Amino acid sequence: METRVSEQVRALAEGDFTHIADRFANAGFRVRLPARGILQLSSSGHMLRRPALLLSVGVHGDETAPIEMLAGLLDALAAQPHALAVDLMVVVGNIAAIAQGRRFIDADLNRMFREARGDLQSAAEAARADTIMRATAGFFAAPDADKWHLDLHTAIRASRYPAFAVVPEAVAGPRRDALLGFLGRAGIEAAILSPASAGTYSAHTAQMFGATSATVELGQVGMLGANDLDRFDAARHAIDAFLRTVRVPAGTAPAVFRVAQELVKRSDAFRMAFGRDTENFTAMAPGSLIAEDGDLAYRVGAQTEYVVFPNPDVRPGLRAGLMVVREDG
Repeated sequence: METRVSEQVRALAEGDFTHIADRFANAGFRVRLPARGILQLSSSGHMLRRPALLLSVGVHGDETAPIEMLAGLLDALAAQPHALAVDLMVVVGNIAAIAQGRRFIDADLNRMFREARGDLQSAAEAARADTIMRATAGFFAAPDADKWHLDLHTAIRASRYPAFAVVPEAVAGPRRDALLGFLGRAGIEAAILSPASAGTYSAHTAQMFGATSATVELGQVGMLGANDLDRFDAARHAIDAFLRTVRVPAGTAPAVFRVAQELVKRSDAFRMAFGRDTENFTAMAPGSLIAEDGDLAYRVGAQTEYVVFPNPDVRPGLRAGLMVVREDG
């Protein structure tokens, strides 16, 4: 199927911020381009420190809808640069994988945002993660800034909740409440509270910089230029309002889940007990078999659990899925 990709979308997918950077520089903003696919904008005309918002897309190269959505938001802002009310960093994650329409080149970039990588240290994505982490540390350097990070993704599988988020456990108290309210306004129907990072970008920013962070899943993977962006109207409007007003719009909080167990693939013998067409948030009854890995069996605990991100194709040693339980009734 032939698709049409606008110049704005193509430029963002390639990590080319030339047009956007020029428009903001001409409007008097401080503009930094630490590396290809990374843009930092800050205002030089404000005495008070502004909130710092990091928006990342393309951490997985086949997750293209957020790229298209963000390209439209940035293009509109570039036409009215003084409407930008926050300091902004934009990251296009795995540019090489985006170009090839692949999830990754050597290994999952969203497992690289940590020091201990084992045999993944030699992967192409490890060097890219190091570049992104250095730029992120510079952007979030101010200790007193209100820091936010939305890492925008799409899921591999269909989902009982088409739009959902993973919130690191480090985001707690009033910050979590504010984030859940924002996610509700953005059309996010479910939020998973995750105690372990698994090397994800949003967990890294929450743990290292105290950012109010989330991995946000908006529908399913799709070809660049073939996404139905009308499905993400609520998310687009909520992010646009944040960019332009500083205020975080609040809506009805999503359903909240917490992680009951992680499914770690320990060997190539790992097998899920359900088919590849199983949707995210499919309920499994107490005691049900989830997966087997040689002599190891994963089973549901004492209450109903819901499967999220099941992926038996990951490398041994990595997380192959989550089992979550409903926390808010």
